[in-house]
Amino acid sequence: MTTLLIVDEIQDVPPALTSLKYFQEERPDIHLAAAGSLLGLALRMDASFPVGKVNFLDLYPMDFDEFLRGVGEAQLADLVLQQDWNLLDAFRDRLIELLRLYLFVGGMPEPVARHAGRASTDVVRAVQLDIIRGYESDFARYATTAESRRIAQVWASMPVQLARENKRFVFGHVRQGARARHFEDAIRWLADAGLVHCVTRYTKPANPVRTYEDRNIFKLFLHDVGLLGALSQLDPAVLLQGTGIFEEFRGALTEQYVLQQIVSACNEAPMYWAAERATAEVDFAIERANGIVPIEVKAAENLRSKSLRSYIDRFHPPQALRFSLANYREQEDMTNVPLYAIGPWLS
Repeated sequence: MTTLLIVDEIQDVPPALTSLKYFQEERPDIHLAAAGSLLGLALRMDASFPVGKVNFLDLYPMDFDEFLRGVGEAQLADLVLQQDWNLLDAFRDRLIELLRLYLFVGGMPEPVARHAGRASTDVVRAVQLDIIRGYESDFARYATTAESRRIAQVWASMPVQLARENKRFVFGHVRQGARARHFEDAIRWLADAGLVHCVTRYTKPANPVRTYEDRNIFKLFLHDVGLLGALSQLDPAVLLQGTGIFEEFRGALTEQYVLQQIVSACNEAPMYWAAERATAEVDFAIERANGIVPIEVKAAENLRSKSLRSYIDRFHPPQALRFSLANYREQEDMTNVPLYAIGPWLS
């Protein structure tokens, strides 16, 4: 018989972290999984962590593929993986409807489970708000009073930051007159907790791209698109009715969605490129063995890609991707992929 012992919220008991070392040495016959929020692990320094004795597994909100399977649409999920564009075109309206639903529900397990159980949109939104309130109470629980205040201010500014056409993070939108030195630790805390993803700018598309990272310029996204809608107090009816959803909130939900799929597939946040004088910007980029792949995100079916075109002409990437609501289209120097079918292109 094989035994698996699961310890939840292990960060609440620092000695339990230390005991993992002895557990592994003295009872290797028992498998142990410890789950816990990084909110606790981010700042607790009073426990001796058993380096080399623990294997880490980062868990993210469900991506769109997992969401489809979670709500009983496994056949459509398999179809997306097959990338049969003739069949996908036949189910286009249904996939857009489900994508719109995903933007509302998000990928947090409890909201997805409530929706799958046929709960109303009000119930799903109430669960999302409970999750947000739980995070906000943890700010004070795991940080000092001054730190928690700054963390809460950054957190509350996220809808404003992402509603802007230029989503570069602006400290002045957190608090009037604020500077980076005031809130750098708060942003790092939220990132270490897994609640936000920092998308930094790179200056040169060359491997490894992190060596050309400009950490002073970045965009900040939440970890879940459903929670972004709840934090922004977006009316569920607006989110779920009509294709106008993809034009609401200035494309913030769409970029958040794409960011979430990239993180799930690549296990890290992407980067983005912007010209020195902000004359052009490519939303995201992922690193592959043969080079850096730029990604442009369109909230509707508009295929005009001035910034991506500028990037291609300047850097000649091995591949360029444009994610939009338009059907699949292979061009000479870029590929358009429907937003509901981007998963296989990110792995």
